[in-house]
Amino acid sequence: METQRFGLEKWIKWALFNLLIVALAGITLRYKINFSFPIVNQKFLLHGHSHFAFTGWITLALMALMVNYLDRNTTGVNFKKYNQMLLANNFISYGMLFTFIYQGYALFSITFSTLSILLSYLFIYFYWRDLNKVKGALSTTIWFKAALVQWFLSSVGVFTLAYLMATASRVQEWYFASIYFFLHFQYNGWFLFACFGLFFSFLLKNSNSFALKTNRMLFTVLAVTVIPTYLLSLLWLNLPVYLHWIGVIFGTAQLAAIIYMVRLLTVAKQYLPLQSLQTKWLWMLPWLAFVLKIGLQMLSISPYLGKFAFSYRPIVIGYLHLCFLCLLSFFIIGLFNHTLEKNGKRLSILGVFIFVSAVLLQEFVLMIQGLTAFQIYFLPAASIILFVIALLIALGLVIINLKMVLKNPLPK
Repeated sequence: METQRFGLEKWIKWALFNLLIVALAGITLRYKINFSFPIVNQKFLLHGHSHFAFTGWITLALMALMVNYLDRNTTGVNFKKYNQMLLANNFISYGMLFTFIYQGYALFSITFSTLSILLSYLFIYFYWRDLNKVKGALSTTIWFKAALVQWFLSSVGVFTLAYLMATASRVQEWYFASIYFFLHFQYNGWFLFACFGLFFSFLLKNSNSFALKTNRMLFTVLAVTVIPTYLLSLLWLNLPVYLHWIGVIFGTAQLAAIIYMVRLLTVAKQYLPLQSLQTKWLWMLPWLAFVLKIGLQMLSISPYLGKFAFSYRPIVIGYLHLCFLCLLSFFIIGLFNHTLEKNGKRLSILGVFIFVSAVLLQEFVLMIQGLTAFQIYFLPAASIILFVIALLIALGLVIINLKMVLKNPLPK
C-alpha cells in the first residue's frame, strides 16, 4: 500500500473474506425460512451472523483503515501492536461466530463477547494516544475521537443486557432498550463517525475554507444529535412527554445533516481524487443511503408509522441492512477500491457490480415485503426471492475474494 509499516492490504483481504462469511450465514438464514434445516438453530445462527458482521467485517475494516490513517500521517508509531490487536479481533470474531451458532447466549459465547469489548477498550486507548501525534488535522481526528467515545459508550448497552440476563429480569422493555442502545451507538456513532473521519482524511487533503466549514457544521449537527436521537429508538415505549419531544426535536434537527451532505457533493467533485467510476458509485450510493436513513428516522416519529417500524420484521431488517450494507459496507468497499487503485490494483468490477446490484435489489424486495404491514400484497414469493438474492450477494463476494487472492497475492 502507501507504506509497508502497517500492511493494509492483508487486512483488506481478511475483511472481504469475513464479509463473504457473513453472506454465507445470511444464505443459511434465508434457506431456513423457506426449507427445513433442523440441524441449525435459527436464533443461534442469527446471533452468530450479527455479531460476526459487526466485529469480523465492519469493526475489523474500520480498525485497519484507521490504523492506515496513522501510517500515512504519523511517525514513531508501533504498528506491531495494532497488527496483534487486529489478529486478536479476528480470532475473537470467529470465536463468537462458532460459539453463538453452537450454544446461543451461553458461557463461551458471552466470554468471547466480553473479550471483544475488552479488546475494543485496548484499541481505543492506544489509538487515541497515537492519534494525538497527528499534527494539523483536527478536522479529521475529531471524527475519529468521537467515534472512539461512542464505541466505548455502546458497550454500556451490552453490559446492561448482561446484567438483566444475570438477574433474570422480566422487564422485557429493558432488554430491548439495552439492545437498541448498543445498536444506536454502533450504527449512528462508532461506525458512522469513523466512516466520516476516513472520508474527510482524503477530502481535506486539498481543503479550502468552504470544505472545512462544511466539515465543522456536519460534525456539530451529528455530534449534538447522536445522544438524544437514541430516544427515537424508544418511541414504542410509554415515554414521559418531555423525553418524547426531546427525541422529536433533535431528530428534526438532524435533518440539517442532509444539507451539509449536499454541500459535500460539490466539494468532493472538485477536490476528492477519485480514480474510477467504480469508486465514485461506491461512494455515491452511501450518500443516498444516509439521506434515506435520516428520512426514515423522521418517519418513525409518527406514532402510526413508528408502530410498524419497530414491530414488523421486514421493515426492521430492511432498515438495518440499509445502514449496514448500503451505507457502511458500500463506503468501506469503495475506500478499499480507492486505496488499491493507488497501487495499480482494484477490486473485481464484475464482483462489485453483482454484489451492489443484489444488495439494492434486496432492499427493494424488503421494502415491498414491508408493505404487507399495511395490507398491501405484491410479492407472495418474497421469501424465495430474498433467498435467491442472498445467493447473488455471496456470488459477487466470491468473485471479489477470488480476484484478491489470485491477482493480489498476500506478501510472504
